[in-house]
Amino acid sequence: MKQLLLATMVAGATWLGSAPVASADENPWMVRGRVIGVLPDESGDLSVAGAPLGGDVEISNQYVPELDITYFFTKNIAAELILGVTPHDVKATNVAAVNGANVDLGDVTLLPPTLTLQYHFVNDSQWKPYVGAGVNATFFFNEDEGPVADGIDYDPSYGFALQAGVDYDLDGEPGGWAINADIKKIWINTDVTVDFTTALSATVDADVDINPLVVGLGLGYKF
Repeated sequence: MKQLLLATMVAGATWLGSAPVASADENPWMVRGRVIGVLPDESGDLSVAGAPLGGDVEISNQYVPELDITYFFTKNIAAELILGVTPHDVKATNVAAVNGANVDLGDVTLLPPTLTLQYHFVNDSQWKPYVGAGVNATFFFNEDEGPVADGIDYDPSYGFALQAGVDYDLDGEPGGWAINADIKKIWINTDVTVDFTTALSATVDADVDINPLVVGLGLGYKF
């Protein structure tokens, strides 16, 4: 996966290097601030020493501020870097080893920088739609194992992202303020190791898909 992502980024950089640049009288930078809803489409496979444990994983929705920075190579082609952090509560649900009960696995904070390559549809309207695709790297920190586990560890994740959105130009000119609505699908997978030495005398491994839908609304400024 890492090699595929690297090849994707190198190919994109090579293609952009040959793309025509934006006209000299236009500043290529745009900055947006959004409020986003991070809505995981989670699932997980739990096991002990390779044997299935049963159960699933539940990860809370979250609503947080987000910053993104966009650089326009041309009027149509841009790259956007999306920055933000999201804390989530985590549970193991219907765990067979504890008679189908739910187990509180505490909380964890995600840092999921995402880089997308976008195509902006240029028209005479104040509505400026765009689509994008790119790559995501997610890092986990501030892990809290909750009241039952003795410790918990999350591996970093590397995956792909798809995006669609629209800017509504408030000034009616190439630069200035715009209202933005945006939706992204991000594929995030992590291997989780939970130390249940005290409660179960075992270590539980979980292959967790988070795969959130990220919806956002905000304000942008094109310099």
